[in-house]
Amino acid sequence: MAIKTKKLISSKFGDLKPGRHSDGGGLYLHIRKDGRRGWEFRYRDRVTGKLREKGLGSFPDVSLVKARAKATEHRASLDGGTDPIDAHKAERQAERLEHARLKTFGDCCNAYIAAHKASWRNAKHADQWRNTLDAYCADLLPLPVAEIDNGIVLKALEAIWSEKTETATRVRQRIEAVIDYATARGFRTGENPARWRGHLQKLLPAPAKLKDVQHHAALPYEKMGKFMAKLSAMDTLASKALTLQILTATRPGEAVAARWSEFDLKAGVWTIPKERMKANREHRVPLAPGLLKLLKAMPRDQSGFVFPGSRDKHLTIAAPYTLLKGAYPGLTCHGFRSTFRDWCGDQTAYSREVAEAALAHAIKDKTEAAYRRTDSMEKRARLMADWERYCDTVKPKASNVTPIGRKKAV
Repeated sequence: MAIKTKKLISSKFGDLKPGRHSDGGGLYLHIRKDGRRGWEFRYRDRVTGKLREKGLGSFPDVSLVKARAKATEHRASLDGGTDPIDAHKAERQAERLEHARLKTFGDCCNAYIAAHKASWRNAKHADQWRNTLDAYCADLLPLPVAEIDNGIVLKALEAIWSEKTETATRVRQRIEAVIDYATARGFRTGENPARWRGHLQKLLPAPAKLKDVQHHAALPYEKMGKFMAKLSAMDTLASKALTLQILTATRPGEAVAARWSEFDLKAGVWTIPKERMKANREHRVPLAPGLLKLLKAMPRDQSGFVFPGSRDKHLTIAAPYTLLKGAYPGLTCHGFRSTFRDWCGDQTAYSREVAEAALAHAIKDKTEAAYRRTDSMEKRARLMADWERYCDTVKPKASNVTPIGRKKAV
């Protein structure tokens, strides 16, 4: 059935008052009070009966002839059972998904890190994120994030799940976070294939059941004297960085990144700012006499680092580790913290609280933490001095040989 229309004449648009003016067949010219003019196609929803409006563009960018042509197309769509507004939304969604296919998992990794690094404790955390994803998700990085599925995620995780369980757990968490980010940004749809609860937990063994926690390999404290004698004879930045770490029971990263501004050599105290501490809490470290003497004799440069590296950066943790690897293959720098703790427990009468404070371990018990207001600095100063003296003592090898011809005492 033909639709009766009352045709508009574009040359007379200037005479029209603000409001909607029908051209027939659902096409209207909407003139606003500020003089702006735009085309609208108005129709009733076939299901709800509600009036719907679809914009067709402004006049004169869209001429009367083009507006009529668009209105004719929409009437035809409605006759065919397709709602023009819903069809347009579906088309836009398809375009977004197609655009999302161009977004790779690597692109989303970079975007996620950029969006969150300001909230992370330090730049090292962002580097760890990037390094683990680069190392263990290399096959995922160039793939469209919309195409990351169960098989792809499992392939990346299964390669390290049993041998490097702790690392694999972190990798899974980071993949999950990046995919959640991509979903929230509209780059993909559907479930997260890296989700653990109710998903990967059905496909991979629980990390806690795979194997016992692998602790950092540590040198027995009985061998510390001999090792420290070798370390002192090396006289390099790496050996001095390792010496600082050992005699302060700090972590490798805390030692190599030390700045002169953190040291009060007159008071014999090294204050590590919370930004560089694992527990995000400032840590004061008493310096034993020998270590204090070593630090005072060291030169300084414009970088401000105690152990300067290249390009105004500090020495990397790889330098002392390489040194240690050459002397004792299989050991780790971090393991000296265990050596120190074993010595505290076996060879001294210092309390557990003092030893744990020296290691900057956070108190897990909330009640105990609430009542412990001091860092036991005076006791820790004595402890670290005792530790330095012990490390300076080379233990003689035990002998079971009985001297020949020794006369018995009369």
